[in-house]
Amino acid sequence: MGHQFSVDYRIPFYEVDDRGQVKLPHLLSFCLDMSGLQSASLGLSDQKLFDERGWVWVVTDYDMTISRLPRYNETVRVTTEATAYNKFFCYRNFYIKTLTGEELLTIQTIFVLIDMESRKVQRVPESLVAPYGAPFTKEMLRGPKFAALLEATERPYHIRYFDLDMNGHVNNSKYLEWMYDVLEADFLRQQVPERIQLKYVKEVQGNGDILSRYQYSEQVSHHEITSAGTICAQAKIEWRKNDL
Repeated sequence: MGHQFSVDYRIPFYEVDDRGQVKLPHLLSFCLDMSGLQSASLGLSDQKLFDERGWVWVVTDYDMTISRLPRYNETVRVTTEATAYNKFFCYRNFYIKTLTGEELLTIQTIFVLIDMESRKVQRVPESLVAPYGAPFTKEMLRGPKFAALLEATERPYHIRYFDLDMNGHVNNSKYLEWMYDVLEADFLRQQVPERIQLKYVKEVQGNGDILSRYQYSEQVSHHEITSAGTICAQAKIEWRKNDL
C-alpha cells in the first residue's frame, strides 16, 4: 500500500438529499478532488502534469462498498492511498469513516493517464508514481464486464453547460447522477445502495444528448449511459431498504 492522505470533511446542507443523507455523486467528486490534493502535496499537481506532459488522470472504474451514507452536518474523515500500479493502470482506494473510526464507505478506483491531444492511454512512468509509495504489480486488475441492456426503461437528458468540467467534458460524477435520476423518487427514498460497480467506456462530449437506461430486478439495477447509440458508461447497483 502507498502513503495515506486524509482530510476531515463536514457534510453541508446543499450536499444532502431530502432524507438528510449525502448525495453520493457529490461525495465522489470530493474524493477525486482529494486525490488531486495528495498529488499537489507531493509536487505532482494535475496542472503540473498537464503543463509538462499534456496528460491528465482519468478514472475508468469504481467499486463502492457502502455500510451507510454520511448525514447532514456529520464530519467524516476521508482517507486515500495509491495501492498499486502496472504498465497502464493505477489503483487507488478511498476510505470514508466517522471520527470514531466507524467505516462508512470504501471506494476502489482504477486510473489511467490520457494524452489530451491524442486521447490515447499512456504508459505509467515509474518516476511519476514513485512518490505515492505504491508497489508495482504485474496483475492487470480490471472492473467487471457488463452486458448491454436489451430491454430497458430510458430517459433522455440534454447536456448542460454546468455538467462540464474544466477540460470541457462531462464531469465524472454526472454519469452516476444520470443513473440515479432515471429511478423514481419514492424508490430512492426507500432504498439505499450497498454496492456500486461503475465502468466508464467512452467519454461523453460537451454537447448533445444522452440516454440514461436501466433494468431493475430483485434489489439490483443495471444501468448504461449512451450517446448517439454508443455505450459510454455502465453500472450495477445493489440496493437495500433505507432504515431512515
